[in-house]
Amino acid sequence: MTANQHEPQVVQVPYAQPHPWSRYVALGDSFTEGIGDPNPESVGGNRGWADRVAEELSRNHPGFAYANLAVRGRLLQQIADSQVGPALALKPDLITISAGGNDLLRPGGDPDRIAERLDALVQILGTNGATVMMLTGPDVRDTVLGSIRAKTAIYNENLRTIAARHDAVVADMWALRLLLNPQMWAPDRLHFSPLGHHTIAAMVLDTLAVEHTLEPLRPKELPAKSWRTARSEDFVWAREFFVPWVLRRLRHQSSGDGVTAKRPEPGTIFGPGMPPGAAD
Repeated sequence: MTANQHEPQVVQVPYAQPHPWSRYVALGDSFTEGIGDPNPESVGGNRGWADRVAEELSRNHPGFAYANLAVRGRLLQQIADSQVGPALALKPDLITISAGGNDLLRPGGDPDRIAERLDALVQILGTNGATVMMLTGPDVRDTVLGSIRAKTAIYNENLRTIAARHDAVVADMWALRLLLNPQMWAPDRLHFSPLGHHTIAAMVLDTLAVEHTLEPLRPKELPAKSWRTARSEDFVWAREFFVPWVLRRLRHQSSGDGVTAKRPEPGTIFGPGMPPGAAD
């Protein structure tokens, strides 16, 4: 199946073994909020990998609830200050946290120091017995984020040490080689496309050993671009995405200014009872 085809209709099928979780809370930044995967039918207007995971976890699991506290642009300390406490108050038995990527992008972002702060958060998140999952950073060697590839690799190794120390789970995006395909990335080249989010969601569910209905989607082979076409696309990208990003940095602004969590309270993922989105 190719990327330009519609995603398959999901058929509810009984799982061989039901998973043990009933309340899932996702913490993080734009990646977990679902930026790059716009969907007007999703709460907050963005779907994303965490929503897709919650959709699968809720199938044939009555009473399953999901909250997503992630907000675009958040640094690790901001996630610690604004998301960890509310997350624990929701009493989840499954928590995912993807944080530190924005810190690595900052000048002087030290993957060891960032990991030290994350270590403390993971310890706190697991105090009530919840399963805690962290996601490694992807291999960004062929993307506009290539300059932080080495720091990402160091950070990922630190994540594995943290997971071993606190009995947490690691979902390994670095090892997900499909993410090297440009079609896995959104037009802004900073976030994942719907295809990328779908692929990551399937990997997360596989890591949790949860049977799911997400079929593998493969990117379509694209014809080679001429030099002129490639340069024209680079110019459009710089004008529409890179320059605004630089201006926000110069003005000490964040894409998340004024944005609140799209699913601050646990709720069903389908049908009545779904919360209204706040991340417009």
